[in-house]
Amino acid sequence: MNRTPLDRLALVLVIIGALNWLLVGLFNFDLVASLFGGSSTFLSRAVYTIVGVSGLYCISLLFRESEQVTE
Repeated sequence: MNRTPLDRLALVLVIIGALNWLLVGLFNFDLVASLFGGSSTFLSRAVYTIVGVSGLYCISLLFRESEQVTE
């Protein structure tokens, strides 16, 4: 399946969010909050929101038809 640049960006953001949750789960360390001055700052909340919207967008990837490659 060909991915658009928006598909790729959304997937990268979802992966970043997943890695952040991995750090929270394993080490109780929130990298986003650490980088942007706490989990309640505007920048942290903006990052969380962007990652969340990317996750919602990635749901659409599950329901797209894949292209058939013929040789």
